[in-house]
Amino acid sequence: MDKARQEQQDYYADTAHDYDAMHGNEGGEHDFAFAVMRGLAERFGFKTILDVGSGTGRIPLAFKQAGSSIACTGVEPVSALRDIGHAKGLSQSELRDGDALALDFPDNSFDLVCAYAVLHHIKDHARAVSEMVRVARHGVFLSDANNFGQGSAIARVVKQAINAVGLWGAYDRIATRGKGYHYSQGDGVFYSYSVTTAVPVLRTKFPTLHAINTLPSAGLNLARQAPHIALFATNLSLADG
Repeated sequence: MDKARQEQQDYYADTAHDYDAMHGNEGGEHDFAFAVMRGLAERFGFKTILDVGSGTGRIPLAFKQAGSSIACTGVEPVSALRDIGHAKGLSQSELRDGDALALDFPDNSFDLVCAYAVLHHIKDHARAVSEMVRVARHGVFLSDANNFGQGSAIARVVKQAINAVGLWGAYDRIATRGKGYHYSQGDGVFYSYSVTTAVPVLRTKFPTLHAINTLPSAGLNLARQAPHIALFATNLSLADG
């Protein structure tokens, strides 16, 4: 395990008892995204969902407490977080150990695979998305940051220009003094990330893509102007619902 990944797991282990208070709302964007995902799951008649990086199991627990017919399984690598989820009523099979980079499930195991505020903590985020795509039968739902839509209009233009000429990686290395990642007391280890980078991987299996801004944005061009985006990639059409 690399240093950044170990540092992040240590952060969650150390803050486990404060996890729900610190991350339970996340400003409301993930609650909004979850409401959208839940509606889509019901419309399409999904029966099984995998929640990757489940933390204390907020998503599986919401389905369970609502008496939903949808079986939602969470995977979480930090045992201290899983312990809290189990104490809340989730079984060992409903919230289990799991690595986003190597999901221990066969191909097409779940109707839908989701991840909330997870990918900006993973260095090899493309591999994590690829794993989600692999084990998903009908779609993947992601709710995460879009760094290129964050900040003032000038800041967004500058970041987008740097990225357009292929220098974002070099710029970020300089900005992080060679580490390639950031650290905060409120979020632990995180990378300067845009969920829009997941689109090419999602489309290797799921051709239909829906993008939703889950926070107020500066305009209708979500990739350039929305600070946070939810993506729903699927092989179904709305007519199938």
